[in-house]
Amino acid sequence: MDKEIFFKYTPFLVLSLAVIFQYNLFVTPEKLEHTHREILSEVSKVYITKSEFDILKDQLTDINKKIDKIYDTLIKKERG
Repeated sequence: MDKEIFFKYTPFLVLSLAVIFQYNLFVTPEKLEHTHREILSEVSKVYITKSEFDILKDQLTDINKKIDKIYDTLIKKERG
């Protein structure tokens, strides 16, 4: 009886294995690592890190403070 079940489902098993290998449904760790590195390199080209963003934010805050001081100085000279 076990052989009958095995022979009954053999075509399905062979077809399933063929599809798995043909479409690369399972990934090797090397391919996964390679894809991971590609994704990281693409992301690093487009986006900045949080620390870089914080630095830029601080610089913009400093620039705004300096512009406000210049503006206040110009207003005081016009009035005075």
